[in-house]
Parts: sequence; C-alpha cells; structure tokens
Amino acid sequence: MKRGDTLKKHLKAHILPHVQMPIQYLGGEINSICKDSASVRGKLCLAFPDTYAIGMSHHGLQLLYSLMNGKEAWACERVFAPWTDMEDALRRENLPLYSLESFTPLCEFDVLGVTLQYEACYTNMLTILDLCRIPIHADQRTMADPLVVVGGPCAQNPEPIAPFIDLAVVGDGEPSLPLICDTWLELRESCCRAGQFASGKEGQRERAEMLSRLAAQLPFAYAPRFYEPEYLDNGRYATLSRIHTEVPETIKPAVVADLESFPLPVRPIVPFSECIHDRIAIEIMRGCPWQCRFCQSSVIKRPLRFRSVDAIVQAALESYQNTGYNEISLLSLSTSDYPHFEELAIRLQEVFQPLGVNIGVPSLRVNEQLKTVAQLIPTQRRSSLTLAPEVARDDMREQIRKKIKNQDLYDGCRVAFKNGYQRVKLYFMCGLPGEREVDLDGIIDMAETIARIGKEVTGRFVKVTASVSNFVPKAHTAYQWNGMQRREYFEWAHRYLHQRRRIRSVQVKCHDIENSLFEGALSRGDRRMARAIEIAWRNGSRMDSWQEHFDSTRWWDALAEAGIDPELAIHAPFEISDRLPWDHVNVKLGRAFLEKEQNRSLTQLTSMATAQS
Repeated sequence: MKRGDTLKKHLKAHILPHVQMPIQYLGGEINSICKDSASVRGKLCLAFPDTYAIGMSHHGLQLLYSLMNGKEAWACERVFAPWTDMEDALRRENLPLYSLESFTPLCEFDVLGVTLQYEACYTNMLTILDLCRIPIHADQRTMADPLVVVGGPCAQNPEPIAPFIDLAVVGDGEPSLPLICDTWLELRESCCRAGQFASGKEGQRERAEMLSRLAAQLPFAYAPRFYEPEYLDNGRYATLSRIHTEVPETIKPAVVADLESFPLPVRPIVPFSECIHDRIAIEIMRGCPWQCRFCQSSVIKRPLRFRSVDAIVQAALESYQNTGYNEISLLSLSTSDYPHFEELAIRLQEVFQPLGVNIGVPSLRVNEQLKTVAQLIPTQRRSSLTLAPEVARDDMREQIRKKIKNQDLYDGCRVAFKNGYQRVKLYFMCGLPGEREVDLDGIIDMAETIARIGKEVTGRFVKVTASVSNFVPKAHTAYQWNGMQRREYFEWAHRYLHQRRRIRSVQVKCHDIENSLFEGALSRGDRRMARAIEIAWRNGSRMDSWQEHFDSTRWWDALAEAGIDPELAIHAPFEISDRLPWDHVNVKLGRAFLEKEQNRSLTQLTSMATAQS
C-alpha cells in the first residue's frame, strides 16, 4: 500500500468523521488528475491559503493546474488551508498536511506554489508551511525542502512575507511557473547524491547557492534573501540593496503577449461540495483599457490582451460538456469593454440558450454599452445587476480617473429592469483622497435614484445594495503615496451613510473597519511587518478573512510587540521622492507614470477644495 493510501485510510477512519465538511479534504473530484509519481520527473503542489470553497472558485488555480498537468514531466496537485478544526486534528494526530490528489505530504514535493490574492491569507500560508513540516523561515530550508514560490496580487509587494518565501513571481503565471519548476528541478537533481541532500548548515548554504542561480537566470523571480533593506533614523524605509550582484536590481514581470498561445482550461475540476462560484469561468480578456488611480489590477495586468470569439465559444462549450455546469461566467476586469462583446454575446446565446445554460457577466463598466447588456444577456436564473461606480459625483470621479457618467448608469439600469432584472448591487469606496460630505451624499442619492427608476418601470421600489469598502492605498497605483483615513473617520462616514438613507429597499453595507486598517498595514508594509505577521500567527491568527475568526486585538498587540508604529504603517503618507518598499518590483509604464498621475491628482484635489470653499 502506498504511503498516501495509508494516510487516507487513517484520515477517513479517525479524523474526517469529526470535522466540518470532510468532503473538502478527500479529493477525487471530477476532472482532478492524479499521476503516478514514478512516471514524472517533478511534482508541484498549488496551494491556495484559504478554504476549499474559495480556492476552488479561483480561475487562476484551475488554469495553472491544467497547464502544469499538461506537461508530461510534471504532476500538479492541490492543497487548501484547513479550517481550524482540521488543523487541530492534524496537530493532535501528528499528521502532515497533504495534497488532495495523492495524499502526499507537501514536504515531499519539489515545488510549492502559493497564490496570494489578499493580505489576510498571510497567516494561513504560515499554517500550511508549518503543517506540512516545511520550515517557515526560508533561510532554514535545505534542498530537501520544496521551493516555496508565491504569486498573485500580494506578490507586488512581497516584503511583508519576505522571510517566509524563496521566490516571489511577478506577472503572468503561464510563462513563469513552468520555467521556475524546470530550472529548480535541474538544480535540485544536481544536488542529490545517492538519493540524499545535504542537511544542516551545509544544506542551507547549498540551497542559497541554488536559489541565487535561479534568481540570476529568471528576471521575473525575486529571491528576498539576496536583498537587504535599510531604514532611516525616523523609522521610515530607505532602500533595498543587493547582497549578491548576480541577481537583478529590479524585477521584471513575466508577460503573456498572446493569450491564445495558452489555451483556456476546458476540463476544470468540479467540486463535490458547494463553492463560492459554482460555474464555468472563462477569461475573455486580461488587462483593462482604463487607468483608474485606485486600481492595482489594471496596472499589474497590463498590457491589454484578449481572446478571439471563436476560442471563447469553443472553450465554453468544451467546458460545459466536461462539467455539466449550467452557468458560464465571462471574466475580465471590465467584460463589457471586450472589443467584440456584442458578437460574443450573440454567439454564446445561440449555442447555450437551447442548452439552458446561463451566461453571467460579473464585471460591467458603466458606459453606453451597459444599455445593451441586459438585452444581449437574458436574465434566466440571474436577476441581479452588479456595477462599480466607485464614487457618485462627477468631480470625484474625475479625481479617481474613472470616466463614467451617471446618466449611462441610470439608463442601463432602466433597460435592465425592463428586461427582468430585479436587483442592483453597487460598489463604492469610502475614504478616498479629498473625500467630502457631498460625496457620501452622492452614494445614497445614486442608490435611491436607481430604486425610484425601478419603481417607474416595475411599479415598486427595486432592491438596491450599496456596498461601501474602505479605501486602502495599494502598491503600484497612483495613490500608493497616500495614507489611509483613520478609524474615527470611517466610523463617522459609515454612520452618516446609514442616517442619510430614506428608501427602505436601499441597503447600505459597509466593510469592517478593523479588517481594512490591517489590510492597509500589510499592503503598505516593509520587511519589518513579517515579524508582526509571525507573532500574530503564533498567537493564534487563522482565517483572518473570515469575520468570525478575525481578532483585531491580536493584530494590534502583534504590531506593538514587533515595534511597528501604526501611524507610520497605516496613516502617514509617503513623499513623492521617497523610496517605497516595493519599488524594486517593476510594472508596465513604471513609477514615472504613477508619479505623473499622483501629481495630477494633487492638482485636481486643490481645484476641488477651492470650488467647495
């Protein structure tokens, strides 16, 4: 009996009957792939440091899983952060965390690839490393340990997790991950002598040498151990210096020039349990034609690339035939900006309407084309329209550089109501630079205007939800120099919004302030933030993106113990001339473009303040 079979048998008998939703720890789903380890050269495990229900809804994981398993020399498997009851059970039984396909302990893989979508997953990443018996500090690992690689939005500022990772990969995963895996495998095989790797200090030195070779070869791979941060006397970050001159001074993103050269996954894994998104996801476009100043995704996903209508329709049809899902979601940062949107919508309806398959468009831009979406995409089972105006007044919209018009939004909603849509969800931000009371008024006015339009069309007020997030300045955006608003401001703004609401069918939902503040601290942090992350994790922080588990006191205590000043970490703005902790990570158009946009923003803020006075 294989070791994985032995572990699986023990789990089924002694652990899984006693944890919540045990099916998420069993694998074996439709379209999952379990290769014989003896038939491959390398083994990769993709880790998503959140629950199975969220990780299995992530399109990028399905894409990379399909890509790497399509390579004859590689086996690619999956792991997700276990819920706290499962973590406790594994520790109690002294069992390692394992992959879902073969029940192989993660420490036996060649590469562990971690997708970091949001900062609240940092402690979950440490849990995964610790449970699978990989040293959480990168400098304690030897060549016997897997290469720990992180990618995703959080890799754009890898400094807060620098001590825990071997590499941060910047840019697109399709060209970068196979190169990293193949290169590391060659280096690893060269270090294996009689089936053994060097241990102790010798093994650690050998691993450092192999990592330096890897980082020197691949311009998109950042190995933090070869860079040393420096700080000013006032506690501010100063610069990052290379320890080894052979590694690149700055990191360049890996870019897929032609999306069509990397086919969409057409045999996505179908979970046995309910997930956040139970549907086929088809990425039709990568990048965004717009340049909103607050948006990190539009910056890091440049340049704009899109797939052909034929490729999208064919992939959607094959995915349907291989899964049986009754909904297809068209993914991009701004789906209605896809250049052949009308042709695509018509083709998809021709193919899928007879099959009873619904087409979802989750990311719509408020423009003239919005009025056609409701007509091109019938509601069928979906009756909710989701839009992201972000702000509600024209001058503030000019400030954030989101060029949309309220009238287009109202006209689009009117057409949607005539075509059977019954609800509208609006995404706004609170706490943007230069925000005024009238901007908060505008959020309520817009939501209630849409509710009234719904009554004009349907005879009753439609349900409108205004979801208000607290603005967090992100790396590689024009607002990266800005500090966050303080807790007291957000508390006042949230109360004000609720008090202004008059129509009962309008709901205002504001994001948790404490969560947002710590997102700000982690996203703006330098390498010193790693100590606070580790302290919080050792003190019990788990599943911080889940409200029932997030403990803000634990995080405030961790910051204090790590000697981090919350004022500097969260609220103090950077000067435009300051070196930023993430400046060594390059993005398309570069820092010069962001500086220009920030200066334009400051000029506009001055004009807004003058007009208001």
